[in-house]
Amino acid sequence: MSEEGVDNAEFRFQTVGEQLKSARESRGLTLGDIATQTRVPMRHLEAIEAANYSALPGSTYTVGFTKAYVRALKLDEQALIAELRTELAQGGHDAPVQKLQSYEPADPARVPPRWLAWGAAGFAVVLIAGYFLWRSMAFAPDAAAPTPVAETETTEAAAKKPAAAPASADGQVVLTAKDTVWIRVYDADNKRLHESEMKAGDRYEVPRDANNPMIVTGRPQSLDVTIGGKAVAPLGEPDRTIADVGISAGALLARSPADTATPSAPSSTTPQ
Repeated sequence: MSEEGVDNAEFRFQTVGEQLKSARESRGLTLGDIATQTRVPMRHLEAIEAANYSALPGSTYTVGFTKAYVRALKLDEQALIAELRTELAQGGHDAPVQKLQSYEPADPARVPPRWLAWGAAGFAVVLIAGYFLWRSMAFAPDAAAPTPVAETETTEAAAKKPAAAPASADGQVVLTAKDTVWIRVYDADNKRLHESEMKAGDRYEVPRDANNPMIVTGRPQSLDVTIGGKAVAPLGEPDRTIADVGISAGALLARSPADTATPSAPSSTTPQ
């Protein structure tokens, strides 16, 4: 070999990839070290070092990956990238040679983990299924309304409860004032049995042996009337004077509803 041939072999043109490989090896770094530092896939770094630009996604990605490699080695980025663009132009690699779909992300850390993607998809399916289930139940035309259990049980219990025994004609008649009210009680002989202005809570027990006891008052609504502890209908309409209204147990039980609606005129005879 001539001396000129030796000189040409020693000083032959180096590609950008060969320069990067030489600088990497001189620093004692492996290609895996560069991949870890730059997050560029190993196969793309190998293609850069071998100047196999057709194995890369396209010129844009080739330049980007190479910049990351140059920066990792702290080399002259401007000069090396200019050389790379010249190599790409000379090799006809200005346009992408592969579809973008085959590109692997430069930073795997930015890609969501597979379990997270599957979990989100499963959650969405559960939500959609729950919505349609709710819709089918809420808008079903033959959906039966729920039976109110508590109300049904209360109704059944009331039906089973024995009816209260009616007041007895032998029971004690008691007049209890709910408010201030004046009353006069007398018998069939116009004998005065009781007369007073009763206060709220005052009670008067009608004598059982009285001869047809009767009452006169101007506020019958202020009196509660009971027979043997069982309430009976009011003696008359509110704020309408009543007179000659029998208040024995028998007379109270014999009254019809009309008796409480039509007040009696006051007696023309004053009880003695």
